[in-house]
Amino acid sequence: MSTTAATAPAVTGIGVAAPNGLGLKAWWAAVLRGESGIRPLTRFDASPYPVRLAGEVPGFVDEDHVPSRLLQQTDRVTRLSLAAAKEALDDAGADPADLPDYAAGVVTANSAGGFEFGQRELEALWSRGGRHVSAYQSFAWFYAVNSGQISIRHGLRGASGVIVTEQAGGLDATAHARRQIRKGAHLVVTGGIDSSLCPWGWAAHLAGGGLSTEPDPARAYLPFDPDASGYVVGEGGAHLVLEDAARARERGARIYGLVAGHGAAFDGPAGGAGGEGGCRLGAAAGAALADAGIGPGDVDVVFADAAGERTADRLEAEALAELFGPRAVPVTAPKSMTGRLAAGGSALDLAAALMALHEQVVPPTTGTSAPADDCPVDLVTGTPRTGLRLRTALVLARGRGGFNSAVVVRAPAA
Repeated sequence: MSTTAATAPAVTGIGVAAPNGLGLKAWWAAVLRGESGIRPLTRFDASPYPVRLAGEVPGFVDEDHVPSRLLQQTDRVTRLSLAAAKEALDDAGADPADLPDYAAGVVTANSAGGFEFGQRELEALWSRGGRHVSAYQSFAWFYAVNSGQISIRHGLRGASGVIVTEQAGGLDATAHARRQIRKGAHLVVTGGIDSSLCPWGWAAHLAGGGLSTEPDPARAYLPFDPDASGYVVGEGGAHLVLEDAARARERGARIYGLVAGHGAAFDGPAGGAGGEGGCRLGAAAGAALADAGIGPGDVDVVFADAAGERTADRLEAEALAELFGPRAVPVTAPKSMTGRLAAGGSALDLAAALMALHEQVVPPTTGTSAPADDCPVDLVTGTPRTGLRLRTALVLARGRGGFNSAVVVRAPAA
């Protein structure tokens, strides 16, 4: 059943932890300046590895965001997630305690769990013995721990869960949260955060392939560029507060935008971001438009998955050209300033799309000066693009393993 703008859930709060800015205002200002957060790794000594760049969240002091009792039982990913969720709820001006019991929930996406916490406990196991492994290892590593800790901290006792579809996760989680709102929930915290910048996590990233070995941060991750050579890993993401639109308006909430449509498709065994199955991203996009009850001509801007790998970029560009026509709609990839953040990446793109609608500006893609000849997209590069009437944005994401997801967000009615 199609979801019209009149019934689509509203986004009333945004919280961000990103490599180019901690907090919504700092991150968005950096995005519009074209400021990159891709730098040499500092969280561990990366000199023995062939890849030494990453997007690290700057200025995050754990004790400033997490109660001391939680520090010993949480990984960095959960601390980032708690900080972003609190910012989102504060930004929404929503207090779950004011809602009926079980009317508020949390649905997040995560891809790696508490990798750094797990590494630390494995080191304790092999160097000192099992008695020195923390009891908190039983849950601190788990994909669902962010949802659980956010639920506990804010009293979100309604329907909740976690989605594990890698880079597509932030969009898939938002779609699941939308379903909960349509079933009667008043409020759902959703989105995604990931962080696995530790030696154990780095070994997994390297084994997965696809990382750029370019040492220059300005040239390492170049979506749609003829010199694209892979992607850069980052940490962080975004959390959103989703509310029933009518209730949000009744309480006078500011509405960034409406989650109007979602579509998903799976590539199958031969798929993946760089495989020929990546063409199914277009199927996900078409399904999202149909779910929103709109056509390609209604889309004003596309936030691309932007794999940063030549074959995957070409497939995405071809899918967009087939759906919209060559270079027919502005396309941007602000993740060029953060690296790919796994589940947090598409959630951060969703936040960027909402801010673009809210402020009527398309953020730029950095690094890439012009798309390759075989990528027929109108890529916004260098500086933000203004002077457009932005009412509808399409956000795309591909997750490792063949997951494709697309979300349509629309500006609220005047």
